[in-house]
Amino acid sequence: MFAAEIRKARSVSFHNSLQWRWHLDEVFVRINGETHYLRRVVDHEGEILKAFVTKRRDRKAALKILKKAMKKYGNPKVIVTDKLRSYGAAMKVIGNKAHQETKRWLNNRAKNSHQPFRRRERAMIKFRSAKSLQKFVSIHSSVHNHFNQERHLQSRQNFEFKREASLAEWRQLAA
Repeated sequence: MFAAEIRKARSVSFHNSLQWRWHLDEVFVRINGETHYLRRVVDHEGEILKAFVTKRRDRKAALKILKKAMKKYGNPKVIVTDKLRSYGAAMKVIGNKAHQETKRWLNNRAKNSHQPFRRRERAMIKFRSAKSLQKFVSIHSSVHNHFNQERHLQSRQNFEFKREASLAEWRQLAA
């Protein structure tokens, strides 16, 4: 009960945030010797909004993940990307080109979100299909987002309360 209230309060503050900023990035993943790209949309707090596996790094793939994220979460004020041309082309199609930022080191939030994924990938000894990778990524991001409590933004007592609520909800889901 408490966890649902916390999640609701968190999502309300999340959607009304003044720094509504997304970070888009991709990481190379090898599946049976073929290179695939895991594209991610990460918000300004480090939550993974969308993760999508594609075979190409073109405008069509960038457009697909942007449309999926915007359909679910609305339009962001700023979208931070690396200087990959497919992102600029996709932004032009959507009409968000003015909201794109590509400065150096701005996209570190998205780059850092790949680190836990790489650790898990090494432990699993690679992936065998794009379907299994997509399934793994969706589960991994939901677990990461569930326990991402943003400790530096709240008091110790509030953090402990939220962490206990998250663990209780997790145990209930896992049982």
